[in-house]
Amino acid sequence: MASPNQRVGEYVLSDRIAAGTFGEVWRAHHHVWTDRLVAVKVPTDPQYLRNLQREGFAIHGLTHPNIVRALGFDPYADPPYLTMEYVPGSSLRPLVQKRAIGINDAVAVMRQVLSGLAYAHKQGVVHRDIKPENILVHEKAQSAGYTTEGVIKVTDFGLGKAQAATTMGSIAYSQSMNTPAAVEIAGTLDYMAPEARSGGEVGPRADLYACGVILYELLTGERPAGTDVPSDLNPAVPKPLDHAFRRSYARLDKRFASAEEFLGALPPPVPSSLIPPKPPPIRPQDDRPPVGYDAFARERSMVRVSALASELGVDGRAILEKFRAEGYQVTTDAVVGTITFEQAQQAREWVRHGHLRRSSGGATALGSRSNCPQCRQSIDPADQYCMHCGVQLVENVRRCPQCGAYPDGTDQFCIFCGQSLVVGQPAKV
Repeated sequence: MASPNQRVGEYVLSDRIAAGTFGEVWRAHHHVWTDRLVAVKVPTDPQYLRNLQREGFAIHGLTHPNIVRALGFDPYADPPYLTMEYVPGSSLRPLVQKRAIGINDAVAVMRQVLSGLAYAHKQGVVHRDIKPENILVHEKAQSAGYTTEGVIKVTDFGLGKAQAATTMGSIAYSQSMNTPAAVEIAGTLDYMAPEARSGGEVGPRADLYACGVILYELLTGERPAGTDVPSDLNPAVPKPLDHAFRRSYARLDKRFASAEEFLGALPPPVPSSLIPPKPPPIRPQDDRPPVGYDAFARERSMVRVSALASELGVDGRAILEKFRAEGYQVTTDAVVGTITFEQAQQAREWVRHGHLRRSSGGATALGSRSNCPQCRQSIDPADQYCMHCGVQLVENVRRCPQCGAYPDGTDQFCIFCGQSLVVGQPAKV
């Protein structure tokens, strides 16, 4: 059993920073250069020595800003140890539990995790135990932002191998599901791909399944269940992220083929300087999800007038005229314009109390809706993705050339950053 001030190789143990069923991680300093800090992993159970050996061999030579580097390794010392790069901060788990990461930061975190895994996979190393506890977040992420290179690092390749292996072998080191190790294994099962649970061959795509679970947790604060997508729990989640989740949290034959493909499905994180302040959302009284959200307009709590008109069965021009009569500064067009979520809620109240009459023919031609070819749910003709099942509705998806958002086909300016989408027209200031 390791203890403070114990000498391990060139380093002196300072304090224990993590402990599991089979091993401990200690912060340590060099015995001469005391300002040189490292993390030292030592086994607390003889059964873990094989995993320590496997991790030492797996991460040897893995040099990437998003992977914790190995600095020293001696499986024959007393105690055996693995010396690694020290990352001040915490694991990703506390941030998931506290819902401390927004959508844009969640994308930035996943891009760094996948970047590290893409490199490891190219070197023939599969992690096989990706979960928030094995993703470290450098303390400078709080000040420098999650898009800063190297603030997210993958660690703990103790189950990783330089070749495909079966999960039955990785579970076997628990000795029995009746031992205390069962707690650790049970937590890992939530991130285990279907082929791994059945004892099949485990390859790089098993890591991508686990990343899909983590993406869902970052966006919703919960683990996935059933057929729900992240936007079912968090309406602010853009459709491309729903699509990325579906392609990762899927059977092997439906899953992303590589970490690079997963990376390509994630929208680029938007610089914080371009993210406008967001008012707190107000839910409708009948608790129905708000309608008419464009993928990135959700982040700003904006509602399309045409979609709201279709929902309420009121002419879009009548909605805008009522706002102007009440003294609101509304200048948007009834067909392609948007209003705030609070204004949409006010329009619902007017209809509910008879202050805004429904049109005699029900829903108006403005914002008339059709059905999704896949799920048959009602959709807005201007949408590029179905807001219910996420299927792509247009042959060529339109994206903002500046921030990478997904503007509506009728938008003249990107609703997220103001970039002009019309050649020769200046951007909004």
